[in-house]
Amino acid sequence: MTRTRKNEIVAQLAEGFKGSDAIVVADFKGTSHKSLEELRVAAKEAGVTVQVAKNTLVNLAIKEAGLEELELTGNNIFLWSDDQITACKIADKFATANKDTFAIKCGIIEGKPADLDRVNAFAKLPGREELLGMLASVWMGPVRNFTIGLDALRTKKEEEAA
Repeated sequence: MTRTRKNEIVAQLAEGFKGSDAIVVADFKGTSHKSLEELRVAAKEAGVTVQVAKNTLVNLAIKEAGLEELELTGNNIFLWSDDQITACKIADKFATANKDTFAIKCGIIEGKPADLDRVNAFAKLPGREELLGMLASVWMGPVRNFTIGLDALRTKKEEEAA
């Protein structure tokens, strides 16, 4: 690989890392090409970027993006997205389905290094759509209770009039 190509890869990775809130690092040794394609398709649908790159190039990109450096060893695949939960969820779901060959190692969440436990904790959180649904339900609670009370009052008035 030429120096210019390496510089292009570092610049591309750094640009992606700058706009991301979560970067997940996973070991994929032994994972079949077909399985990795399934991961890429699922990630693309969720808006997560997946790339395999040399650890030295990734560390250079992390530095260039202004993030804290990770200690990277072995074969790694990198997943990143603009929200913290999605990348963690995709990696966790794939790791659960491919326990023998795919394992999450660490990550960077909100610009700080994150260990396996923190990445897994983020993966267990509800997604954005679920959180919005919960919020809407909470907001609708008082309205719901008010309408139930009005209906009960109407029923009571009808019974008194009869």
